[in-house]
Amino acid sequence: MHGTIAALGADPAPTGPAAVEIDVNGTVVICDRAGVLWLPASGALVVSDLHLEKGAAHARRGMLLPPYDTAATLARLGEAITRYDPRLVISLGDSFHDRIGSQHLPEPYRQALQALQRGRDWAWIEGNHDPEKPVGLEGAWCSELHLETLVFRHEPRPGAADGEIAGHLHPAARVVRRGKAVRRPCFASDGKRLLMPAFGSTTGGLELRHPALRGLFDRNELIAHLLGRDRIYSVAFNRMNG
Repeated sequence: MHGTIAALGADPAPTGPAAVEIDVNGTVVICDRAGVLWLPASGALVVSDLHLEKGAAHARRGMLLPPYDTAATLARLGEAITRYDPRLVISLGDSFHDRIGSQHLPEPYRQALQALQRGRDWAWIEGNHDPEKPVGLEGAWCSELHLETLVFRHEPRPGAADGEIAGHLHPAARVVRRGKAVRRPCFASDGKRLLMPAFGSTTGGLELRHPALRGLFDRNELIAHLLGRDRIYSVAFNRMNG
């Protein structure tokens, strides 16, 4: 189910797979082009680095950004939840951009998030931006969560960590084709661990060659599952240029 890189330079037609099924440490997971991970056997939907209220956090520090990031992120999250109807949602850390983000969440956004939580389990994983349980929201709070053969935590641990699903580093991949470069957020996996793309609407990313990702993957097995407009493009790390 690997996509080709030939069409990456243009807006692809919606003919390829909008999701790709892969194996991580013996568990089948589905990487969705929306930036969410689906575990069909467990009915669990995983999302990472929402960074809700990032604009508000910057405004408190005197840096004004368009104040629409939370609304846009929640709308996209709602679409994914409607599509999969998960039993469990795992928010993989940095759900809020700072430790007081949930406390100051505007009421319309709080109600929207509570509606998404209704009727399902929800797990908040501790992040470096939000090291405390969200205020006024349901859900379990934990530093990591074990499910099937996987362990979910915010920051990847150095060295071998079979079955680790992590966020924090906001992976992105850069592919060069016919002299043109395309850079997209991606899922990154070598079959042992997987790093999630950031889901927040105003988040950046680190390319797979960044020193922060060094030693996390067997690069001979590493595949980047790039988030295209209408589909996933799966490209082996050793086929990337630049």
